Amino acid sequence: MQAEIIAIGTELLLGQTIDTNSAWIGERLAELGVTLRRKTVVADIPDDVRAALNSVLPETRWVLITGGLGPTKDDLTKSVLNEYFGGTLAFHPDVYAHIEAMFARMGRVPGPLNRGQAELPNVCEPLVNSKGTAPGMMFHRDGVRFVSMPGVPYEMKHLMEVHVLPRMRAESDAHIAHRFFMVQGIPESELAARIGDWESTLSKGLSLAYLPSPGIVKLRLTARTESADEAERLLEPATEGLRSVLGSDIFSEDWKTIEEVVGERLAAAGQTVATAESCTGGSIAALLTRVPGSSRYMLGGIVAYANEIKVRTLGVNEADLLMHGAVSESVVRAMARGARKRFGADWGVASSGVAGPDGGSAEKPVGTVWLAVSGPGIEWAARFQMGDHRERTVRKSVLEVLNRLRGFLPEEPVKY
Repeated sequence: MQAEIIAIGTELLLGQTIDTNSAWIGERLAELGVTLRRKTVVADIPDDVRAALNSVLPETRWVLITGGLGPTKDDLTKSVLNEYFGGTLAFHPDVYAHIEAMFARMGRVPGPLNRGQAELPNVCEPLVNSKGTAPGMMFHRDGVRFVSMPGVPYEMKHLMEVHVLPRMRAESDAHIAHRFFMVQGIPESELAARIGDWESTLSKGLSLAYLPSPGIVKLRLTARTESADEAERLLEPATEGLRSVLGSDIFSEDWKTIEEVVGERLAAAGQTVATAESCTGGSIAALLTRVPGSSRYMLGGIVAYANEIKVRTLGVNEADLLMHGAVSESVVRAMARGARKRFGADWGVASSGVAGPDGGSAEKPVGTVWLAVSGPGIEWAARFQMGDHRERTVRKSVLEVLNRLRGFLPEEPVKY
């Protein structure tokens, strides 16, 4: 089964908004074995939208349209689709009641433009959008389904998960099953070389995809078979083989993030952590506290950017700063110990580096980072070269130190 995306929005073409919707849709369709043939991005211009609709490939069975369904005058998708499919706008009291209820929860009253959102083409199937005011719409023509959804990501995802993906799954002509493996700190090329022999022995019906991002490579092992039992028969031995090759370098097999895995292990062990950050500017603490319930194990953090704060707040030896500089092993070790002591935590993690683009030297070029972990019986520190891109350096440093902490924590839940 094949699908296409039509993303509507001048802001997407101008680069003012990044099209994360299409990436998410593509990922979810791949999980179902639906082939995404093409993505078309068009401006908020009626003729451009019509041209995109007219150019849908003959093999396509689902056209997923995002954007242009808000209450403002530049939200033209509904009117174009109404005309394209030969419909007439009709008022839906149930849709308007939902809009009124949403506004009431915010202490507001919907205006005339919001009332217009309850007018839908009489040739479409309305798709209830409990996350927003603009309902989705599904049109049918010559065996092809056209689904129009808001461009707001969480609204689009809701409509896909509730209304679209279940129908696609029911219509899929193959059974698709996946296993996911999350690996941190190993470049894609190095990882590919490391698992090359294993990959070359994959059975027919199995395929492997590399999904890299800064500091993380996600591996997706996919089975395309005629039944769930057959998929499991293929996936299980392949999974065991990959585990034997990568071992503990796999930090998760179920899409859990590194911060979720670390949090689970800390909570299971009844242990706590605190952070001391220089070059990462609080990003380690921010990632840890993104996880609901992180107050069970995350005690606090200090952004010690200035040397005087490192000395006064974390107990770093001033002589070490003068002799070795802030980006050094002795300083980052002291920062990790200082965080642990300051907050009374079981674990302290720390970062100090040259994030750039300025400030590097021949001895410590841009991208030089020292990371440290201090804990029960553990004193670890290491130097890394993270590259010359500031944001990537910060991101990779955060992931690296959390993954190191993961390696020091108990793997199995503590039994009481």
